[in-house]
Amino acid sequence: MKCPKCGTKYNGAACPNCGAEQPAKKKGGCLKWVAIVVVALIILIVALSSGGSSNSPSSSASQSTSTSQAQSEASASSSAPASSAPASQPASESAGAADGNVTTGQKNALDKAESYLSIMAFSRSGLISQLEFEGFTTEEAEYAVDNIEVDWNEQAVKKAESYLSTSAFSRSGLIKQLEFEGFATEEAEYGVDNIEVDWNEQAAKKAESYLSTMSFSRSALIDQLVFEGFTTEEAEYGAQANGY
Repeated sequence: MKCPKCGTKYNGAACPNCGAEQPAKKKGGCLKWVAIVVVALIILIVALSSGGSSNSPSSSASQSTSTSQAQSEASASSSAPASSAPASQPASESAGAADGNVTTGQKNALDKAESYLSIMAFSRSGLISQLEFEGFTTEEAEYAVDNIEVDWNEQAVKKAESYLSTSAFSRSGLIKQLEFEGFATEEAEYGVDNIEVDWNEQAAKKAESYLSTMSFSRSALIDQLVFEGFTTEEAEYGAQANGY
C-alpha cells in the first residue's frame, strides 16, 4: 500500500516513515447501490401500478358514459313519435295558391268568358277565338276557357237550336255547321241528336226559302235540297209541301 502522505510503500495500519495511518475503508458502498436499485424498482412498480389504476377508472367511466349515452339515445328514439309524411295540402289551400298566381288578364278573360256563355252558345275553340278577338292573349283565353264550368255537348245543343230558330238545315248540314263553329264531330252529333226537330219540315222550309229568291223546277228543287244534305224522301216532301 502507498502512503498518501509521503509516498512510502508499506503494509500495515500506519506508515513506518511518517506515521500516517491508513485511511479507513469506506463501508457500505455496495449496500448503497443495492438500496438505490431497490428504491428505483419500488418507484417503477408504484408508477406502473398508479398508471394502470388511473387508466382503469377513466376507461370504465368513459365506457359507462358511452353506454349511458347510447341507452339515452335509444330511449329517446323509441319514445319519439314516428315521423310521418307531410299531410296533403287541402284542396281549398291548393286552389288559393293557384289563385295567387292568376294574372289580371287571366281573371278578366275568365269573367268575359262567363259573360259570353250567359247569353249565347260557344264551342271551346270558338270561345277562345272570341276572347282573342277581344284582345286577350292566347294564354289568357285558354286559361279562361279551361277554368269555367261548361258542358260542350250542351253548348252544341244550344247552338243547334239557335241555328234552327233562324234558318232551315238538314241533319248533316247542321252537323257541318256546328263543326264549322269549332265543335268536335261527337259534340256536333250530340247537339243535333238532342234537339226536337222534324227534318221533313226543315226540308219544306228550305224549299220555301229557295223559291222566295229564285225559280226552280221540281226536280231542280229536289236536287238542291239533296245537295243541302236532305235525304231524297225529305227533299221530295219539301218540294211537295211547296206545290210540287
